[in-house]
Amino acid sequence: MAHQIPFEPRDRTRPLKTFVSPKERVAIETRAQAAGLSVSAYLRAAALGARLTSVHDQKAILALLQVNADQGRLGGLLKLWLVSRAGVGAGPGEVRRLLHDIETVQIQLRALIDRL
Repeated sequence: MAHQIPFEPRDRTRPLKTFVSPKERVAIETRAQAAGLSVSAYLRAAALGARLTSVHDQKAILALLQVNADQGRLGGLLKLWLVSRAGVGAGPGEVRRLLHDIETVQIQLRALIDRL
């Protein structure tokens, strides 16, 4: 969820009842399960305007964050190579292009993560 619901769990002592059709109940239960929440927590979050993300979205975000971290490590290794092996291997133009490509991919990954 994008933001936390501002109520203490211990304050949750009053039930709220609503009537739904069997089809609606299945749909709500399915969505709650996809969000990794109980039906009660799902309905509370939805009613209070919390941003709900599915478990699959959360896993995708984690995977993108890991790729972003790998890109950062790759850039760090490239910079380390430049310092320790200056003048050996690729020319300055190619190195600048590689650094630029890594930075571009990181920016794109961050944009994707922010949209999820």
